[in-house]
Amino acid sequence: MTIESQSLHARAVADRRLFLRAATAAVATGTLAVTPQSTATAQQSTAEPSANDTVVVGVMGVNSRGAALAAGFAKLPGVRVAHICDVDARVAGRVAESLGKNQKAPQITADFRRVLDDAQVDALVVAAPNHWHAPATILGCAAGKHVYVEKPCSQTAEEGEWSLAAARKHKRIVQMGSQRRSWPAIIQAVEQMRSGAIGDVLYARTWYNNRRESIGIMQPSQPSPELDWDLWQGPAPRRPFQQNIVHYNWHWWWHWGNGEIGNNGIHGIDIARWGLDVAFPTRVTAGGGRHRYQDDQQTPDTMVATFDFPEGKTMTWEGLSWSPLGVHQSRFGISFHGTEGSIVIPDSGYTQYDMRDKEVTSVKGPGGDADHLMDFVDAIRTDRTPHCDIEQAHRSTLLCHLGNIAYQT
Repeated sequence: MTIESQSLHARAVADRRLFLRAATAAVATGTLAVTPQSTATAQQSTAEPSANDTVVVGVMGVNSRGAALAAGFAKLPGVRVAHICDVDARVAGRVAESLGKNQKAPQITADFRRVLDDAQVDALVVAAPNHWHAPATILGCAAGKHVYVEKPCSQTAEEGEWSLAAARKHKRIVQMGSQRRSWPAIIQAVEQMRSGAIGDVLYARTWYNNRRESIGIMQPSQPSPELDWDLWQGPAPRRPFQQNIVHYNWHWWWHWGNGEIGNNGIHGIDIARWGLDVAFPTRVTAGGGRHRYQDDQQTPDTMVATFDFPEGKTMTWEGLSWSPLGVHQSRFGISFHGTEGSIVIPDSGYTQYDMRDKEVTSVKGPGGDADHLMDFVDAIRTDRTPHCDIEQAHRSTLLCHLGNIAYQT
């Protein structure tokens, strides 16, 4: 980044930190007023639903990922989607209409704080852009709601710590959308590694490849009347609207997103860290750049990050957003390398190899969201830790933040 862009980025981060610090301090002291009804709402919704009760959820952000989550939760037994929340009225209405065909039509709102006001809501599903993930999680926990937050669970490392603190203070279940943690074959692969099937596991490689197009170069303009741009920005310092920001390309702006490592890299990094059985690295290095296009994108389209851990283990992540051919001819994957063999996870299954590259076993399994969503719902009903609890979510998301910091510095 140039000196000017570094200064702007630093100022934006400082402004955002002040906002969130104030919110977190208010949560810690119990003085945060989400709306005039929030205190009563939190008091009324502290009781855990029994196993026979319907778990009521509200979904925040349904333009893309949130629409799939809304449909997924609605299909689960004993779950009802009561609220659809989006700052784009066109999107919210479309998703609510679709859900209304198979259940009671959900209410529509632009402001997710209205969802927190509903004492019947047990859980908030956060699928808005990254800069909303931690603030919505913190406010949701303070309002007595459990939270399912999409990956990454925060936009900065500090926010992740605050989300964890809020979940523990208010005794709420918080699950991050790292669905591979709930896929049976991947659970089995990790169990195999824990049992010593490939010896001492010393190295993990994870990768993500895609063929993304340029986002172009655009000037500030007026958003459509159906989009509440101010509410979309929420806790982030204000920036003018551009057509190439919403509804997806915000990922490639440091102001709102975390680049490809925080977008898709987190999926592989989370499983790699889980399989290696490590927590915090002692050294992080990263390289890459914006090599394919010269456009408004700020985050790298080519990146390799390396994480060294005190246990004598190493993890790497490679992101290539403009070339689809990945390792093992798979656009996404994780490979684990031990002293007695290797395990490769290219999708929802895994293959184990010996030290002569001979296949030992290959296991297939279901993927998708259903198991992970059900795990969250069951954790609410039984008051247990979900598969990707906020503490584990924060530790994996932290690696993405550290990778970006290494890249930027």
